[in-house]
Amino acid sequence: MKQYLGKKTFLGVGLGAVQAGLMLYEAFKSNNFERYIILEVNAEIVNSIKKSGNKIVINIAKKNGITKSTISNFEIYNPNDPADYDSVVSSIYQADEMATAIPSVDFYDIGKNSIARLLAENINPNKPQIVYTAENNNYAAEMLLEKIKNYTDEYKLKQFQTINTVIGKMGGVIFDTETVKELDLDWMTPYSKTAILVEEFNNIIISKITLPGFQKGIEVFQEKDDLLPFEEAKLFGHNAVHSMLGFFAALRGYSYMSEIKNDIYLYQLGIDAFKNESGAFLLKKYKNLDEPLFTPEGFKFYGEDLLERMTNPYLRDEVKRICRDPVRKLEYNDRLFGTIKEALKQNVYPKILIKAVLGGICYLIKDKVDSNTTYPADIEHINENSVKEILKEIWKDDSSNPESSELIDLVCSELNDFFEEFINIKKY
Repeated sequence: MKQYLGKKTFLGVGLGAVQAGLMLYEAFKSNNFERYIILEVNAEIVNSIKKSGNKIVINIAKKNGITKSTISNFEIYNPNDPADYDSVVSSIYQADEMATAIPSVDFYDIGKNSIARLLAENINPNKPQIVYTAENNNYAAEMLLEKIKNYTDEYKLKQFQTINTVIGKMGGVIFDTETVKELDLDWMTPYSKTAILVEEFNNIIISKITLPGFQKGIEVFQEKDDLLPFEEAKLFGHNAVHSMLGFFAALRGYSYMSEIKNDIYLYQLGIDAFKNESGAFLLKKYKNLDEPLFTPEGFKFYGEDLLERMTNPYLRDEVKRICRDPVRKLEYNDRLFGTIKEALKQNVYPKILIKAVLGGICYLIKDKVDSNTTYPADIEHINENSVKEILKEIWKDDSSNPESSELIDLVCSELNDFFEEFINIKKY
């Protein structure tokens, strides 16, 4: 019997799309908590929620339309507001399940009231407490814990655990008034100019909770003993193909990912990349893992379902959002080259994802994302030399790795096909 579940307290740090549309939303929906608390440093957000009676509206994109869900009767405090500070301290001490959902792990320990410091100083050593880390980093839990240890001792942490997450849920914050009107979205509050729009998906995987006797209140989250295979499926499957499609969609002149649905060729490239490249090497690598995802049927469903979700018109996902920060996406160990390297280790040649690198380079040049003077004036003047210079600049220290020359040669070998396929020019 879950005798205690109605008495649990949930605390979230940050109130962006992941926190509002996933962590807080799923905690609220579970009915296993009696208190819901948010810590947010954006005073405008905090004030608008307090003014609206401590409730927000979440817009949820389904296959056939958008529904709205209200989350009410939760507390919200600003750690940087002296009037809220005592409530922040007591909230952390009383919380059972917490979730950080901030832009980056780089923000864990910034400022005198940093997340790491607040947690360290106010953890309750007399009760089990967990923190889900939702910063899209495979080692977020370990990184947060190390930061916390700088401010406290082992005794304080005896019943405390940080948890990694693999979050494949898509969505974001909408600021554009015309988009809000067009999709008939609700603002987060009547007093804010932000709207939360997320997909319905909630199949979230987390690392194993090891605290003795702890029973999570967000029951929908699935615990796994080894998170690495699922993290790789997310990075080398979901993230890699998503970026690939974004870069190709940008070359087509599309504004929204949903336009790919009407491009038979591009949509098929997505299917082929999932099946014959990401999926092919992941199934080889994890063939002995007793998990449904890493079977031909399981990964086929995973890829087809993701493509449907990525191109959902009700999600209103902008191509420029998918393509943002292209330099990071082209880094030596990120989604594209990470996938390419892992695929080659399994004797899988990732032809489509290699071309995606060229798509990313085109995005850098065409949209003037980076002002690097070694870049050609336009994408029609890309050649082997410019590809080499751009990748070496992005990779910095990694460019001296012997393997890097081979990877650059592979990318250059696809230049001619890429130009004919996406720019309608016979390059050589």
